[in-house]
Amino acid sequence: MIQRKTEANIRKLRASGAVVGDCLHMLRGLAQEGITLKELDRAAEAFIRGRGAKPTFKGYHGFPASLCLSLNQEVVHGIPNQRRLSAGDILSVDCGATLDDWVGDAAITIMVGKVKPEIAQLVETTHESLLAGIDAAKVGARLGDIGAAIEAVIRRKGFGIVREYCGHGVGRQLHEDPQVPNYGTAGTGPRIASGWCLALEPMVNLGGDAVHTLGDGWTVVTDDKTVSAHWEHSIAITDSGVEILTLCSDGTHP
Repeated sequence: MIQRKTEANIRKLRASGAVVGDCLHMLRGLAQEGITLKELDRAAEAFIRGRGAKPTFKGYHGFPASLCLSLNQEVVHGIPNQRRLSAGDILSVDCGATLDDWVGDAAITIMVGKVKPEIAQLVETTHESLLAGIDAAKVGARLGDIGAAIEAVIRRKGFGIVREYCGHGVGRQLHEDPQVPNYGTAGTGPRIASGWCLALEPMVNLGGDAVHTLGDGWTVVTDDKTVSAHWEHSIAITDSGVEILTLCSDGTHP
């Protein structure tokens, strides 16, 4: 059941989204060589709670932290630990904040110091594919148009697309209908209606598509041990266009 959000609902989502955007911007500044993943997680929790919100991920189905921090070949759902960032790493930072019972959800991939050119291209392409998906999200378009737009950007560069995980509706719950794959066929799927609020989140691998989950039950990694990037925004689709809900408070990207 796809829930259409009212203007009042979208205002709530915009407020929770700004907490996430500002938190990610703060973390981008902190994510320097030598800091531990646990330190980043503690900083995020303090920031989110300081804004009167709750870390959405903490305790979600038993997840033990406020952030999903996925390093290098980790794709998604990485658990923060005492590992330290090193020059050349990439770190995917997935953040959720619940404010007044409404959820903001977004992710960025941070390059630590100087990274290899092909890894920088992976990060940039993943971000570009997210923006292409957002551009395709219009009232009257088909859900498949979003996945097709994301896939086209990624395939042009020859990167792998993670197929087991996808975008989703967002609102009072972190994961609502519909699922939004990062691949698809244009002109297929349900027709997008005004009031749909979605989290689009391409996860893209330098190598092949295949991934698997580690023994901790959470951390997803690439089968071929190549690095992976992850970008996400929550958006609202209305008759006046598409709005990114997880920008920073000043309207910039985190």
